[in-house]
Amino acid sequence: MAAISSITSTPFHSLKPSSSSSFPSNSTTVSLGFSKALATTPLTISKSYQNKLRVSATNDNDIADTTLSTNGSAPSTARSKARRHTISVFVGDESGMINRIAGVFARRGYNIESLAVGLNKDKAMFTIVVSGTERVLQQVVEQLQKLVNVLKVEDLSNEPQVERELMLVKVNTDPKDRAEIMWLVGIFRAKIVDISEHTVTIEVTGDPGKIAAVQRNLSKFGIREIARTGKIALRREKMGASAPFWRFSAASYPDLGEKRLADTGLRAKKGAVAREDDMSAGGDVYPVEASDDFTLNQILDAHWGVLTDEDTAGLQSHTLSLLVNDHPGVLNIVTGVFARRGYNIQSLAVGHAETEGLSRITTVVPGTDESITKLVQQLYKLVEIHEVRDLTHVPFAERELMLIKIAVNAAARRDVLDIASIFRANAVDVSDHTVTLELTGDLDKMVALQRLLEPYGICEVARTGRIALTRESGVDSKYLRGYSFPV
Repeated sequence: MAAISSITSTPFHSLKPSSSSSFPSNSTTVSLGFSKALATTPLTISKSYQNKLRVSATNDNDIADTTLSTNGSAPSTARSKARRHTISVFVGDESGMINRIAGVFARRGYNIESLAVGLNKDKAMFTIVVSGTERVLQQVVEQLQKLVNVLKVEDLSNEPQVERELMLVKVNTDPKDRAEIMWLVGIFRAKIVDISEHTVTIEVTGDPGKIAAVQRNLSKFGIREIARTGKIALRREKMGASAPFWRFSAASYPDLGEKRLADTGLRAKKGAVAREDDMSAGGDVYPVEASDDFTLNQILDAHWGVLTDEDTAGLQSHTLSLLVNDHPGVLNIVTGVFARRGYNIQSLAVGHAETEGLSRITTVVPGTDESITKLVQQLYKLVEIHEVRDLTHVPFAERELMLIKIAVNAAARRDVLDIASIFRANAVDVSDHTVTLELTGDLDKMVALQRLLEPYGICEVARTGRIALTRESGVDSKYLRGYSFPV
């Protein structure tokens, strides 16, 4: 017993193997050879201690292998480092697709840093930014390709790309700081979208590095709120290469093929009643489809559904701003609430908030005031959610970002750039057969530009969801929305 107690009191890692010890690298069972005096002593060791000895020896073997590899005397496979990956997922639009894609990342413990969903009638483009190793991200891409109605999945991280992000930031302004803030706005080529006595709301577009620099320089004045879209990216075309022509046609947008209803109270006259089940039809990023007994204006505008006194249906788009924890799986939990209750999602944008460890989700959901109130109550029951605000009935500033790649030749390039200058769009990439434009604004502006560029040939489109912040100035522009003239 004395011999056993002396062994057990000795740390396992201090037991030195003799020269006859063998440490096979391809076996989990390791034979231990101790000193001669110790070996001649009869031992009775339980299975648990034998397992501990094996584990200890295996760990020492791993440490030895690591030491050898660092000294350069023995080769070993180095683990690939985790880095940010930009994944582009092109899907057919159907109900629950956002929840399914977010679930693939949630089940594997991945935290989605940003998410942008581009809208189209029967298609949607997801641009997702996550951090991970090459090998594991490749497995995630393979899992995404197995989902029904996923058309194409690409990892753009290893290719030259045009990347852009949009941010609305609300900054505190003292009178003595206004001049410096305006100076910073000019340096970063930002825009003032709202100004009040104590705050300024700034819109800035650029790559993630520029966005981080703007946020860092404005933080000394005091940042109240931040709404950010996810990063969107398109591949840079090489000279002499051929861009894929995916035919993202502007005619696929319903507001171009169908005129707006002149009177939204027409639905009430036809006896239409808005039911919560009606909102389950269609896809996640497209409004509800019209049924036989329910006439609905087919429009992707976040402010669709201008209500009148005669309108008893009360169905309109609601812009929700959610402040959530920046943890893996939170997006899947939030989108699951929408999917289980049959709510449709017109727009979704996920980005970091003004506080570290929090993210802001901006989503546009069609419904009545009563149904959206129930939805907000359900969202507040989630542990990961800090705040839910319905911005529909308060003045707010909204923006959306689009990258569009057009097929052009030498003769058409000048015409395309002239059209872009009218819409204040910037050319961010040019090759001998394509031009990539960046545009910021509301939906009507983007659809108008897309329709004018359609005859030249649209190769690819990447769009963010809408982001919104309340206007501290109190200026309400609702009378300017929802009345676009047919082109």
